[in-house]
Amino acid sequence: MEKLANPQKTIEMIQKNHFNFQKRYGQNFLIDAHVLEKIIAAAGITKKDFVLEIGPGIGTMTQYLAEAAREVTAVEIDRNLIPILEETLAEYGNVTVIHQDILKVDIAALVKEKNGGQPIKVVGNLPYYITTPIVMGLLESAVPVESITVMVQKEVALRMQAGPGTRDYGALSLAVQYYAEPYLAANVPPNCFIPRPGVGSAVIRLTRRQEPAVTVRDEKLMFSLIRASFGQRRKTLANGLKNSPELHFSKEQIAAALAGIGLAGNVRGETLTLSQFAALSDALGG
Repeated sequence: MEKLANPQKTIEMIQKNHFNFQKRYGQNFLIDAHVLEKIIAAAGITKKDFVLEIGPGIGTMTQYLAEAAREVTAVEIDRNLIPILEETLAEYGNVTVIHQDILKVDIAALVKEKNGGQPIKVVGNLPYYITTPIVMGLLESAVPVESITVMVQKEVALRMQAGPGTRDYGALSLAVQYYAEPYLAANVPPNCFIPRPGVGSAVIRLTRRQEPAVTVRDEKLMFSLIRASFGQRRKTLANGLKNSPELHFSKEQIAAALAGIGLAGNVRGETLTLSQFAALSDALGG
């Protein structure tokens, strides 16, 4: 079958199947072959790989993945796309399509069945409204994932790779970087999609770390501190922690912990590195 990576072929397939875009699923189909090649290259897909694709749409990227990988399982939430995928992927014997919400898929069981429990590569054009739950769900779980290469809203990609003291730095930056090494592979303008999104997009690869970036005694406490410090960005870190409903430390405890790790009492959360948050967590957690 002719590749779908052009506007005419995509429109033809949509019209032929009387497909209507569902706003609730955040559907934007890629129509640029150059971008698709960049995604495959960034993900480093080889014939040894089993790939989990999230949100195949009409199968545009799935075709490229199928040609590059050993095997692909594509998870699609929209029932109306399943008959289209059966048609567009008919020639690819190494592709399985699952009609399911990716957040409800037992990925660990899938990895065991399809890849002998060895780490897999995840690729996808993610709906913007659900990017963070999908990415963090994959990173926080014990599922063996080697890398996640995804198309996301550009603003989110910038936040994932941002460093301390920058405008984009926040709780998402720290959470992603704790588990993975981010690499911004490509910026993608709106005209590379049908329909055109209202914002720019980017391809980001998150390479899973063998061990978390820092050692901390209480991971849960550290992330509570991180959330509290960015919950009220204009306040000092001490005030953010004191006002958080998640935390129950006194003003004196917070001041002593900050001093104990060499930080000023008026420091702001957005200036702290992941290592400093880990040190603060250990100091407060006793």
